[in-house]
Amino acid sequence: MAKRPPDKPSNREPDREPRAQFAALPWRRDATGGVEVLLITSRETRRWVIPKGWPIKGKSSSKSAAQEAFEEAGVTGKLRKRPVGSYAYDKRLKNGRLQHVRVAVFGLQVEAEVDAFPEAGQREKRWVDLIEAAKLVDEPELMVVLATFKP
Repeated sequence: MAKRPPDKPSNREPDREPRAQFAALPWRRDATGGVEVLLITSRETRRWVIPKGWPIKGKSSSKSAAQEAFEEAGVTGKLRKRPVGSYAYDKRLKNGRLQHVRVAVFGLQVEAEVDAFPEAGQREKRWVDLIEAAKLVDEPELMVVLATFKP
């Protein structure tokens, strides 16, 4: 009896096991005391997102999020050590497959913003209030994180 080859997952089906990413939610107070958050565009699809990335070896989850905030948006500041929320999305990998990703979001009160950072020129940045931010992002669970964020 011939052995059947193992089923190959289609490129359209996401991997079942979610992988972890860490994100920063950069925020500041506006002139009236309201909260503004910093959104950036993704490099490929140009969607509005928050800075996020894969775990960085040797760094805690919150420090990984802070590193992504600097590399992708040029911001630094006071970081919360515990997540303010989380959301899930399906990331398209270079090989075309979809990967389930669960993102832990850490609040980052911005104390400095620089023009020269690793991904400057590859992304747009926009400071917006929480309601506007929730309307601009595509991920439903991230919309909730933004709409309910309390510094």
